[in-house]
Amino acid sequence: MARLADYFVVVAFSPGKRGNGDGQGQILQRFPEKDWEDNPFPQGIELFCQPSGWQLFRERNPPTFFIAVLTDINSERHYCACFTFWEAIDRSQLQNRLRKDEEEEEEEEEVAAPVQPAQLFAPKSLVLVSRLDHAEVFRNCLGLVYTIYVDGLSTSLETVIGNLLTCTIPIMGGSQPDTEDEGGARTISLGAGDRQVIQTPINDSLPISNCSVALLFRQLGITNVLCLFCAALTEHKILFLSSSYQRLTDACRALLALMFPLKYSFTYVPILPAQLLEVLSTPTPFIIGVSSAFQSETQELLDVIIADLDGGTVTVPECIHISLLPEPLLHRTREALSMVLDPGLEIADLAFPPSTISASSLKMQDKEIRAVFLRLFAHLLQGYRWCLHIIRIHPEPVIRFHKAAFLGQRGLVEDDFLPKVLEGMAFAGFVTERGPPYRETDVFDELVANEAQRMQADEGSKVRVLQHIKELAEQLYKNENPYPAVTMHKVQRPTEGSHLRLHQRPFPRLDEGTIQWIVDQATAKLQTAPPVVRAERKCMVPSGPPLGTLMERNGLVLANSARRLEVVRNCISYVFESKMLEAKRLLPAVLRAMKSRLARQCLTQELNLHVQQNRAVLDHLQFDFVVRMMNCCLQDCSAADEHGVAAALLPLVTAFCRKLSPGITQFAYSCVQEHLVWTNLQFWEAMFYGDVQNHIRALYLEGTEENHLAQAGEEGSQEDGSILEIAALQCRLWPTMSPEKQRELIQKEESTVFSQAIHYANRMSYLLLPLDTSKNRLPRSSGLGDAESVSNSFITNSIAGSVADSYDTESGFEDAETSDVANYVVRFINRFVDKVCTESGVTNEHLKGLHVMIPDIVQMHIETLDAVHRESKRLPPIQKPKLLRPSLLMGEESVMDGLRVFLMPDGREEGAGGSVGGPPLLPAEGAVFLTTYRIVFKGTPVDPLVGEQVVVRSFPVASLTKEEKITAQAPVDQFIPEGCAQLQLRSCTFQLLRIAFDEEVASESVEIFRKHLQKLRYPQHIADTFAFTVGQSIKPALQPKAKEKNPSLRTISKNLVKNAKRTIGRQYITRKKYTPPPWEHRGGSQQPFPEDNEDEISVSEEVDRSTLTPATLTIRPSDKMTMSNLVERACCRDYQRLGLGTLSNSLTRSKNEPFRISTVNRMYAICRSYPGLLIVPQTIQDNTIQRISRCYRQNRFPVVCWRNSRTKAALLRSGGLHGKGVAGLFKSPNTPAPGPSQADSTSLEQEKYLQAVINSMPHYVDVGGGRNTLSGFTSAHMSSSDSSEKRQPKLGSLMKQVMGGKDPEGPGPVSRGGKWGSIRASGRTSSYALNMEVGSRLAGKELLGAPPNGSPSEASFLRQHRASLYIIGDKSQLRGVKPDPLQHWEVVPIEVFEARQVKTSFKKLMKACVPGNPSAEPSVAYLRSLEESEWLTQIHKILQISVLVVELLDTGSSVLVSLEDGWDITTQVVSLVQLLSDPYYRTLEGFRLLVEKEWLSFGHRFSHRGAQTLAGQGGGFTPIFLQFLDCVHQIHLQFPMEFEFSQYYLKFLSYHSVSNRFRTFLLDCDYERLELGLLYEEKGEGKGPQPFRSVWEYVERLNKKTPAFFNYMYAPEDSEVLRPYSNLSNLKVWDYYTQETLSEGPSYDWELAQGRPEPVEDPGPPDAGAPAPSRRRIVWPCYDNRRRVEPDAISRLLEELQNLEMELGQVPGRWKETWDKLKAFQRAEAQEDGGGGKGVSSALLMASSGLSHQRRSLGAYLQESGVGSSAINLSLDGDASSTSTPSSGKPGGRRSNTSTLYSQFQPAESENRSYEGILYKKGAFMKPWKPRWFVLDKTKHQLRYYDSRLDTECKGVIDLAEVESITPGTPTMGAPKMVDEKAFFDVKTTKRVYNFCAQDVLLAQQWIDRIQGCLSDA
Repeated sequence: MARLADYFVVVAFSPGKRGNGDGQGQILQRFPEKDWEDNPFPQGIELFCQPSGWQLFRERNPPTFFIAVLTDINSERHYCACFTFWEAIDRSQLQNRLRKDEEEEEEEEEVAAPVQPAQLFAPKSLVLVSRLDHAEVFRNCLGLVYTIYVDGLSTSLETVIGNLLTCTIPIMGGSQPDTEDEGGARTISLGAGDRQVIQTPINDSLPISNCSVALLFRQLGITNVLCLFCAALTEHKILFLSSSYQRLTDACRALLALMFPLKYSFTYVPILPAQLLEVLSTPTPFIIGVSSAFQSETQELLDVIIADLDGGTVTVPECIHISLLPEPLLHRTREALSMVLDPGLEIADLAFPPSTISASSLKMQDKEIRAVFLRLFAHLLQGYRWCLHIIRIHPEPVIRFHKAAFLGQRGLVEDDFLPKVLEGMAFAGFVTERGPPYRETDVFDELVANEAQRMQADEGSKVRVLQHIKELAEQLYKNENPYPAVTMHKVQRPTEGSHLRLHQRPFPRLDEGTIQWIVDQATAKLQTAPPVVRAERKCMVPSGPPLGTLMERNGLVLANSARRLEVVRNCISYVFESKMLEAKRLLPAVLRAMKSRLARQCLTQELNLHVQQNRAVLDHLQFDFVVRMMNCCLQDCSAADEHGVAAALLPLVTAFCRKLSPGITQFAYSCVQEHLVWTNLQFWEAMFYGDVQNHIRALYLEGTEENHLAQAGEEGSQEDGSILEIAALQCRLWPTMSPEKQRELIQKEESTVFSQAIHYANRMSYLLLPLDTSKNRLPRSSGLGDAESVSNSFITNSIAGSVADSYDTESGFEDAETSDVANYVVRFINRFVDKVCTESGVTNEHLKGLHVMIPDIVQMHIETLDAVHRESKRLPPIQKPKLLRPSLLMGEESVMDGLRVFLMPDGREEGAGGSVGGPPLLPAEGAVFLTTYRIVFKGTPVDPLVGEQVVVRSFPVASLTKEEKITAQAPVDQFIPEGCAQLQLRSCTFQLLRIAFDEEVASESVEIFRKHLQKLRYPQHIADTFAFTVGQSIKPALQPKAKEKNPSLRTISKNLVKNAKRTIGRQYITRKKYTPPPWEHRGGSQQPFPEDNEDEISVSEEVDRSTLTPATLTIRPSDKMTMSNLVERACCRDYQRLGLGTLSNSLTRSKNEPFRISTVNRMYAICRSYPGLLIVPQTIQDNTIQRISRCYRQNRFPVVCWRNSRTKAALLRSGGLHGKGVAGLFKSPNTPAPGPSQADSTSLEQEKYLQAVINSMPHYVDVGGGRNTLSGFTSAHMSSSDSSEKRQPKLGSLMKQVMGGKDPEGPGPVSRGGKWGSIRASGRTSSYALNMEVGSRLAGKELLGAPPNGSPSEASFLRQHRASLYIIGDKSQLRGVKPDPLQHWEVVPIEVFEARQVKTSFKKLMKACVPGNPSAEPSVAYLRSLEESEWLTQIHKILQISVLVVELLDTGSSVLVSLEDGWDITTQVVSLVQLLSDPYYRTLEGFRLLVEKEWLSFGHRFSHRGAQTLAGQGGGFTPIFLQFLDCVHQIHLQFPMEFEFSQYYLKFLSYHSVSNRFRTFLLDCDYERLELGLLYEEKGEGKGPQPFRSVWEYVERLNKKTPAFFNYMYAPEDSEVLRPYSNLSNLKVWDYYTQETLSEGPSYDWELAQGRPEPVEDPGPPDAGAPAPSRRRIVWPCYDNRRRVEPDAISRLLEELQNLEMELGQVPGRWKETWDKLKAFQRAEAQEDGGGGKGVSSALLMASSGLSHQRRSLGAYLQESGVGSSAINLSLDGDASSTSTPSSGKPGGRRSNTSTLYSQFQPAESENRSYEGILYKKGAFMKPWKPRWFVLDKTKHQLRYYDSRLDTECKGVIDLAEVESITPGTPTMGAPKMVDEKAFFDVKTTKRVYNFCAQDVLLAQQWIDRIQGCLSDA
């Protein structure tokens, strides 16, 4: 029985000091006045009566009632029912009291109270304090007291209150057989004629909620309440806000009710008073309610979830993450809640909804919601009893919960929610309360035990789920209202409006004596009454089905698990049968299978079978295999060991052993220590408790079952079930046992625990002490130990995950490095022993004994280990693979010898097998070598099934872009030890080395390797790079002095002449003169200068003399050698070839030459980054040049670099303009200048300079001084452009796209913007740049169709109206510039990307092509990364600008490219323009000249952009030159017949531009090369073999030996200008970025690549008895060098020819001579057979007869014949892509099908023309019918057509392979009039329908038959 109420309190208002209406509560009276012994009076009640503060009111409010909850120090909750009413208080009386207070405090000032009405009202509260929660009863009782007072009833208040305090009720229903009670209903009366029925719950463990849960859902909604529910369970702070106190209490009560069966154990204050608001900043979790009046004060709470009950919102701060229920539980719970709360939802869409919906009452709905949550907990905690460890039964059960096993069996280890709940305090309380096996049960226990299967079966059916919810709700309702029939209350209520009475007397003072007497009487009566015996309801708690039978296994078991388990079993049986070869073959598969949990469990079970009497002695190889499998098995286990694999292995690691020598045995545990699980205290506790439980169970089992002692660590379901049953039985028998028996059992249990503690102290020392304890190193505190320190196994140490992080408090090792290992192990074991022994109730004496014993155990084990370690070192080490040494280049020296490493797979799939198939070449085991030139890995694949392949991966040290230490991702392969140091080295040659160092490599060696690498990558000075140091044992005589980073120009030039003379003079004398190879079109002759050279060089007066050469006006003899060498440079040779001027030796220059070679920069004084000789207009004096150069960035003033031989238009280059230069250049001449200044004169000279360039063009005429520019032409001619012009591509349109403008002509056929792409403009372009139209091309013939992709179709000639000079400038520099109408130049502002954008783009490109880590979808990830890199977008922009410049030059306008500093994009554009315009540069010799001239002489900053030295390290790698080569590669792909060099040549240059093997691409300009003495030493003069210094020299030598750089398809046209497509869809990713050759490394160091013998035969020797070996060969895409393994047919023939010559004893001829002879012979034969080119030419390399811009492609069909010789079948397919409608979707109409691959060797026409004749053909949409000459070709299987019979140029092709049907046709509009209808027929292909018409019906039928015949033949 329990008291209904403990205390009755009257609390009144007491005025505060300030007199402003705020006061405080004061307890007037409390009953009883003495505290109850079992329940002291709670403090602070007066605060809770008025939570918002005690205040006076001007009017009387109606009485209020709410219940506050106080929690005492023992976590007992006290329910304070507060009934508040208002009493009048006189103002004068209040002021008197205040004055009295002030006088006491000696305050002199008057009370500053506000003006108040005569009467104020103060609150007074009647409070009932109880430990029971009966809200309605309390409301009625306090209401009765108030009614008696306010209505003046005759009943005595003292009697009522006395009766109230002495009323007792049962705690649980039906517990007291009393005549007054009806079961669980107790009727009470307080003696005022009242009657109340109190229903006590049947089971007090279930919470009482009334309607509060339903109300909470109505206020906040399903999602919000679920969010709060999860937050409460995961221990977040929750704050409720409402203006109603009762609502706050209800909401808090509802949240607690939802959490059942867990109990909330943190701060719980449903109504928090204003004075205690600082409680909200407590660090612990809480559930608190606060009046919404204080909402503003809750705003700054950053970690509190706020639920506003009135507004229906829940606010979760950003910093808080609430873990929600795991799916599918969350979805199911939401669904069930919506069924309960909104029953109409299901039938809302029905056409005939039922007339009535049975909606539950609010109280019933409340119970239904709780039923949903009860089911949810039953789901969450299903099978929890199977994870309980009972470690003591007597005297009290001690129970622990195995969280890891529970989560593992549920498959929720990675879940966010459940682990947090299990770690929480509420769950700990749950285990304590519900763990005992013998106790009272409730609805939750029954639900978990008996309804689990039903709930699983119901999941699919909503009806059944709802049915179950309603059943549970009935039980919950019945528990709260056991007897609903008798809930009749009879309680008086006050009369209406009684609280408004004017003259209401105050609440009377109660008589303490009377009440105390009543209370004393009742207490005495209770003491004499017999004690209430409560009926015992305890029983054994049912466990329910075990977890295994409930869990859905999908997703956990792999489909082929049965096969895997079979492999594991077979491998283990092979090991124990000593069939080591079979075991070795299966081992990789077993190690891979260990990813599966089932395989790991299978391994432990299989190994267990081979242990006899706890011991299994193995030989060395068996031991290695077993240890390896154990390590692999443990490596995938987490530290928590949720699947019990480590637990099952623990007894095995102490069982398997090997004999090292007599008396010394090594156990497996010494080799499996490197796993996190052994340092996890929770793992050891769970293991210990599991073992103790098994031993306790064995203790109580009787008779025969004793010999079934459970094996330590195993927890079968049978054992678990029986231990719970045994414990329940023992708990039931305990009270009946004698004290002696009880003591005996306690002592036995305690001894069992103690003996297990000793056992575990031993076990832990086994697994925590490292084998080599002398190193003072814990097994897991750093990487892995030395190779020999553990065993002689392959895995000398374990393969476990290393613990790189320091040990946290959980692991027990605090700072392992500072003291010896033994101490830490002792401390760790002591911590463990203290914890488990205290929890298991081990006596203090035993515990002290353990503490004494542990250091001895550890010491003893250390001594044993020392012996084992000593012996294990004597074992012969396992043979690791022999290190393969890489071959080195001449002069390359080794810096660090091979460090044994594993080459790990990266994100490229090919090498690792992956989804693309192929052998797993990676990971590979070998060594990494560091040489002065390269980093090389050489080794063999780890997987023994791959075979004896050699894997090589290398790159030049100079190309390293990033070196970083990486941590192991998921373990890559079981062959690789985990925890070793790992490095990732990335190179800009698109190579990546991910290496894991072997355990034998000390960490110091790794650091030394990294330091050497850094030093080699970033040398102090350029002279320390490999290109200089190669082959030098001592430093060169001429050693450069260390200079400051940026010496001023002045300082340098002071020493320059002296330096240059000395350096050049010496080299000139000692070295042979470098003579460039001759070429055909050389313009002018190269003459040495005579002594009497009097060339005049004017020097500016304004320039400081010291910055120039000594001011002589003639070239002095000492400068002549300088000049002579300058003339030899590439620039000068090219100027002479182009006829751009010569150095004349007389004073009178020939005035008819428009340009001259100026020597003004011969000492690099004007512009350091320009070459010594420059082309400038004839009329410009040298002193002018000096002034002009200041206007340009880096002094790079405009110079001519190329001239169009046909139009004489010049291409100029310069740096961008400085700000002042721009302003001056475009200043309007009318604007008055503020005064004569130098800037003005410079601007004037600039204008003169540009005018001189314009004047130098031969056809320049000034037409009446008018403006002959694009914009002028546009305004006049825009409207008159006729349709024929519109169809032709326009230069203006092209220019608009480059400048980023929109085409103004709309989406009609004119708009070509979509074809060319666009360079997006951010700002508005100048008005003149838009709407430009240059005019139609002067095309002589009709165009059939516009070419695709926006390639210009005809050579474009502008009309007269055009600018003579276009300046391509950067939009950002030229912003706001106005065009000058009087000038003859025009500025084209374009947007270009900066160097840093190229750098960023390149980084992303590298990561896309060579990703560091594997991704789930490699192809998708690759394409996404490629797009994000924007590399192809940049290529597109460069090509677009280049094609624009080519167009302008081709139309006769000169172009000045003036972008950035003039050495990055400018160089790219001018180089590409020359390459596209001049066929000479497309030869090997010409391309070399182009690169030497534009890139080397004109000062592209190779050192700076390639970060070649320490100074440039911060700048990073910016591959401007590589980007240029990529552009050339794109053009090469589109025009394969126009280039003499092959794609390999471009890759070769790309590689060696960053490799630093040659000196060619070092330094930033000629001036720097001159300083170092490199400029004129291209040829080495030494005798004997010397390393090459120039890449060109190397290429030249190599080209003589092999056609590697030659393009066999080379068949140039004399004056072809190339106009490539630049759309992104036409660009291809260069295979240089993605290809690799693992067999030999990069193939660009020819000597190294040729090191291996040519694999002519198959590598494997054929069997003796076998027939002739197959000619089939497997070529692995990432392994073999395909070009060498399977060379093309021409290379093979040339090779065979060479071999034959050698066999005949002849000196092998040069391949080039053979090739040239063959070409000459073919040409001659073509002229004879071809009949002057009529018909299809049979020439192998024919001269094209098409238009100059025609695009040609070559198809080669190479067929290997049976006898070993190769027949070559070549065809040159001259598709005129610009004039034919391409029939395939590929760019330019080039076809990849068989039609192009046929033999053209038979010259007879009949072979190729099966049938021919005239047919009318209907053109494409809206085009007329036209007669065409059709040829049906059976050989090519196609129908071709020509304009006429004599026409050799095919106009279109219909591939017969695509023909679907031939049907009779009908004449359409425009068809020939005089022809029979039956002569029409249609040919339907997969792409379109062709309409034909023959001259008569007969011919039509013949054509149809012939075509049909062709189709049937095929």
